[in-house]
Amino acid sequence: MSRSSSGFVAGLTAAALAVVGFLAYQASASAPDDLNARPDKSPTAPTRDPGDKRDPLVLPGGSGSGKRVVYSLGADRVWLVGESGKAKRTYKVTPSTVDPSVGQYTVTSRSGQVTGSDGVQIEHVVRFTSVDGVAIGFSAALDGSTEKPDPGKKTGGVRSSREDGNAMWDFAIIGTKVVVVR
Repeated sequence: MSRSSSGFVAGLTAAALAVVGFLAYQASASAPDDLNARPDKSPTAPTRDPGDKRDPLVLPGGSGSGKRVVYSLGADRVWLVGESGKAKRTYKVTPSTVDPSVGQYTVTSRSGQVTGSDGVQIEHVVRFTSVDGVAIGFSAALDGSTEKPDPGKKTGGVRSSREDGNAMWDFAIIGTKVVVVR
């Protein structure tokens, strides 16, 4: 190889490395600070234990297929699952004092804004069953609170943050499947 061709190759290599370096810089400048951050996680949701390596988007076994809302009684968590069968969003909830039975339901009614059975002003109520006359559904308190309900009262509201309540409202129209798992 002559000196001129080896110099040419060295120049091309240097130029290619410069371009790759520039593109890598651009990519790193536009990447989120936390590459594991999920845009579907609510900033108000409780944080998980750092030692817990499970992906919160992984659905519990036996939770059905297709578009649905999955509610885990044991994990106090909801998943909004798209037609593809993959979770689009998940978040922690505060359970009501009356739990629905494990099984499959459908959204039967919705209310934009009402007073909950605990006397709290709530919005985006998505109901799917009742137990002993107590309506069971998902909702968000207008004041954003997610405190545990008084255990002495029979309440059916599964509470979330307002942001997560908005997502549920947009997702779960009348007839949407709701699957309750242990």
